[in-house]
Amino acid sequence: MTRRLILWLTGVTTAFWLIAAALGVSVMKDEFDEFFDGSLQETAERLLPLVIDDLQRREEPTSPLHIQRQVEDLDDEYLVYQVKDAGGKILIRSHDAPVEPFDVPLKRGFWRSDSYRFYTASAVDGTVFVQVADAMENRTEAVTEGGMALFLPVLVLIPVSVLLIWLIVRRTLAPVDDLRRAIEEKDGGNMAPVPSGMLPRELRPIARSVNHLLTRLQSAFDAEREFTANSAHELRTPIAGALAQTQMLIAELDGPRKRRAQQIEVSLVNLGHTAEKLLQLARAEAGIGTGTARVDLAPVLELVVTDFERSDPASRRLRFHREAGALLEGSYSEDAFAIVLRNLIENALLHGRKEEPVDIRLEKGGVVRIVNGAARLSPDELMAIRKRFGRGATSSPGSGLGLSIAERLLQQMNAGFEVLSPAAGREDGFEVVLRFHSGATAA
Repeated sequence: MTRRLILWLTGVTTAFWLIAAALGVSVMKDEFDEFFDGSLQETAERLLPLVIDDLQRREEPTSPLHIQRQVEDLDDEYLVYQVKDAGGKILIRSHDAPVEPFDVPLKRGFWRSDSYRFYTASAVDGTVFVQVADAMENRTEAVTEGGMALFLPVLVLIPVSVLLIWLIVRRTLAPVDDLRRAIEEKDGGNMAPVPSGMLPRELRPIARSVNHLLTRLQSAFDAEREFTANSAHELRTPIAGALAQTQMLIAELDGPRKRRAQQIEVSLVNLGHTAEKLLQLARAEAGIGTGTARVDLAPVLELVVTDFERSDPASRRLRFHREAGALLEGSYSEDAFAIVLRNLIENALLHGRKEEPVDIRLEKGGVVRIVNGAARLSPDELMAIRKRFGRGATSSPGSGLGLSIAERLLQQMNAGFEVLSPAAGREDGFEVVLRFHSGATAA
């Protein structure tokens, strides 16, 4: 919008200046013609009595009298004249006047040819005529120089006007840009009202409408988070109770009934896992990824890996390597980072090839890599598994929330998140890359 305004204002201003300059040249040409014609007529009228007096004082010459100038190095005459008798014979001519008579009728008044503008003055008895000529190139030169004097300042003022218009437009539209940036920053974790006190009167209704919308969205998000958190929290106890009762029932049964009870146990375990993920999702949506205290997350990474190795026999596939001097320092939330790691490592263990290890590497520059063996995924499949409840072509249990929870928390921690398939340096595999900026502060 700023660019279009600058271009349109500059174009219109330049067009008006050019039109004004062209009109000025047109008016100036008419005024110059009047001025030159007046000078031409006045010169002829003043010369006429002098010429008549001179002709009466001298004898009739045998040849036309040629008026010579005393100084030969002067410029050409601006006006030239010829004095003729009634028969058109030249009696007197100026220094630069042509030898041949002007091709102009012996009639009082103005006349114009391709090269000259003439004025003819005649004696009362019609025996002597004075014809004064003004070269048209003199008038053209005067108009050209005058036009240049009008157009050259316009050429200089155009870039100056572009700069001034740019500064004025940018300054005038600065509140619009501020409002755009304020609205652009709004997401599920930032529903603060848009400041409207410093906005111009024309933009305040927009800010008020946006703030009303943000308030309604915040209420909807709060209700959704509260429902999700409460539902997940309230479900944990009955699910745990039902699971305990089912396990007791399994111990008492045998045969087909025991197998059915075991299927119920698997369903309850999956339901409990889903409730736990929903609770984590609610915490992520509540913005727990923000942190104020400066911490080192490397010990948290080691603690989570150790916890997996102790609690799950399948975690023996984990291989952790910390590069010498590698740190994860910054203003982060340790709790949020632990949730991210547990989801990513759990996904790697569940969906990776059982016969291949899961490599977890902490590198210098705040980079964490989690790599597991898996079939190569297409770009569409990679995009699908990053969505909520998105699951690839896998038979492993899961809710499809792990990656979305991790990505949401990492956004709040201002950390980079990248999923790769195939893994770096391999033809297959799945890799998750976390990039924490040294000294960063979670938003």
